[in-house]
Amino acid sequence: MMRVRFPPPALWLSHADTVSVRDSQYVVDSENRRTPEAQRLRATDGCSVREIAQRLGVSRSSASRWVRGIELTPTQIDALRRRDPRFDASRNGSAANAERARTRRLEAQREGRRRALNADSRYAAGCMLYWAEGSRARNSVRFTNSDPEMMRFFVDFLRNCLDVADGRMRLTCNLFADHERDQRAIEKFWLGTLRLPRACLRTSTVNRYSRYSRRKRLNALPYGTCLLTVDDTWLAHVIYGSIQELAGFTRPAWLEL
Repeated sequence: MMRVRFPPPALWLSHADTVSVRDSQYVVDSENRRTPEAQRLRATDGCSVREIAQRLGVSRSSASRWVRGIELTPTQIDALRRRDPRFDASRNGSAANAERARTRRLEAQREGRRRALNADSRYAAGCMLYWAEGSRARNSVRFTNSDPEMMRFFVDFLRNCLDVADGRMRLTCNLFADHERDQRAIEKFWLGTLRLPRACLRTSTVNRYSRYSRRKRLNALPYGTCLLTVDDTWLAHVIYGSIQELAGFTRPAWLEL
């Protein structure tokens, strides 16, 4: 099954918005091409983030994101020190920033545990639902499902239990090939079901059927699936902390996602 970008939501009507969506897709495609090269420069050539950013013509934040988790060998570190006197200072600064961010995530999980101690049934249900169906991400809450009532419950949990404003939520429809004619109606269905404004809608995606699966998957999910995203590190780790408290376990790995 091949997953490709579908036409933008029907809600983007102006020429300026059409250009914006097209430019956004260009950025995604460009990142997909450059990420492997950045990782090669890091792992094989031992380049610093600064050097990778300069070679690829991107920001340091982009280069850092692409090579996250790729550690340099002692030999590569010595070589970097010889050609860039700023390396140690930059490395120490990065380590300090990482430790501050980790401390912040730990504080959020502790806050989540405190909230769980006095949680009502709706709060507990929302956390358990996320444990079962949500994605594990360090810096965002990501929840995907095809069940409209489940999606509605989770959005209400974010609104009513965690004070998440509608404007912070992003909605992406993941469709199948037989949804092509109904794309606009499906997007409106999810917006209406979740009571979200049009500004929350992002570009839909479509899964193209393989020749083998086409007959089996036809109309299997009448509304496709819906992805709800909130980019908020604190919020994600409050939920992780609450899950651990409610279920009676500790999982240090969730701090290092």
